[in-house]
Amino acid sequence: MISIVIPAFNEAEIIEETIDHCSKIISICGNSDSEIVIVDDCSTDKTFEIAKEKGAKVLRHPHNIGYGRSLKDGISVAKNDIIVITDADGTYPIDRIPDLIKEYNQGFDMIVGARQGKNYDESFIKKLLRLMLKNLVQYTAGRKIDDINSGLRVFSRSSVMRYFDTLCDTFSFTTSLTLAYMMTGRFVKYIPIEYHVRVGKSKVKMFKDSLRTLQYITEAILYYNPLKIFLLVCLITVLFGGLNVAVAFAFHLKSAFYLSVLSVVLTFLFFGMGLISVILKQILHNLRFSKYSKID
Repeated sequence: MISIVIPAFNEAEIIEETIDHCSKIISICGNSDSEIVIVDDCSTDKTFEIAKEKGAKVLRHPHNIGYGRSLKDGISVAKNDIIVITDADGTYPIDRIPDLIKEYNQGFDMIVGARQGKNYDESFIKKLLRLMLKNLVQYTAGRKIDDINSGLRVFSRSSVMRYFDTLCDTFSFTTSLTLAYMMTGRFVKYIPIEYHVRVGKSKVKMFKDSLRTLQYITEAILYYNPLKIFLLVCLITVLFGGLNVAVAFAFHLKSAFYLSVLSVVLTFLFFGMGLISVILKQILHNLRFSKYSKID
């Protein structure tokens, strides 16, 4: 049994087709207890009414609150533990859901559809931004990541809800989910999928949402692996110190020598702060997950 959770905002043009495709997949899989959960994020068109008419379980937000919050609310009311998330805009190949579930049943914590094809790249600017964010996330997680924010995924409801406090309510939800699973040692597998042209207008604000994603990644480094950001700062201070040593010897400048000494002191200071942050992170992590262990 699965619950397919779909966030929707002004998707009246495509929501009926999306629900029909999901219903077909459920029928093929023979899961009579499976369900389709639509979370309408206060659409101004007929998205809510159409979804209700199609027989899906529909939630409606009183005002527009965000993609991530819509997914959280949909996951919270889902009745099955196996959660499939996808978008309502026709971009993801819903017919590949059985392939993702098959891999998930092999023992993985999350299966992600890694987008490919000409429709995924779109513009050069988007491709460049994705590449920058991907490299930053891979540095943060210390693992290769094929697609940091794909919206087609399969995972466990009981497992993902443990991370809700740290997952974004905005378009960065999937990025935050990737980092949360990667940096807590969960098993994640990527399956290549073809990305389609979306129906209707995109809700993503490229520059604004990219900045929000960058902000979250920084927060995630501090939360999950704070030592990495302190090591990065240490590297900068070491390079700065080395440069000043070279200047001091080349031009016999005492001020450059003093700056190099200061750089050494700062390097040890930042490294010490990094170690302390790791210890604090581990304590907080144990406290948070012990709470959920008692519930289980």
